[in-house]
Amino acid sequence: MEIVYIETSVVSLLVGHPSRDLLTAANQQVTRDWWRVRRQDFFCVASDVVRQEAAKGDPEQVRRRLQVLRELTFVEPPPRAEVLSLAFLATGALPPKAQTDAAHLAIATAAGADYLLTWNCRHLANAQILRRLEREALSRGWTLPKVCTPAELMGDSPYEDESDS
Repeated sequence: MEIVYIETSVVSLLVGHPSRDLLTAANQQVTRDWWRVRRQDFFCVASDVVRQEAAKGDPEQVRRRLQVLRELTFVEPPPRAEVLSLAFLATGALPPKAQTDAAHLAIATAAGADYLLTWNCRHLANAQILRRLEREALSRGWTLPKVCTPAELMGDSPYEDESDS
C-alpha cells in the first residue's frame, strides 16, 4: 500500500468552517471528498510537526484537527531527517520562515512516503521549489515523495462524467 504523508493544511481544510472564498471552499470540498473516497486506499501518516501546527489557533478548530489526527499513524523521523531539512533550507529555495515546510518534506522523505499531500502551494506543491529541493535530496541519496494536492491524488474522480468511460 502506498504511503501518504498528510501535511497540516489538508487537516485544516478538512475540518475548517465552510469558507466564503470560492477557491478555498472548492479546496475544502475536494479535501473532504478525498478523505471520504480515497483515504482508505493509502497508508496515511503524519508527524509531530503536523500535530504541533494543528494545536495552534482557535480552540474548537484545534480540537477538530487533533481528532482527525488520532486516525493517523505518526512517524518518528530519524536524525537524518533534520539534516535533510536544514539542507533544504540551505539551498535558498525556501525562505528561512519555511522551517516547518522543510521539516514536512524531510520527514516524508525519510519515512519513505510515496506522496506528501498538501494545499501549501507557496512552499511545498511548487514545481520550481521542488525541482531545486529534489536535486538536493538526490545529491544526498534521497528520493522525494510526489508532492501533490488532494485533487491530484483523487484518482477516478467522482466529478468525471461517467459517459466519457
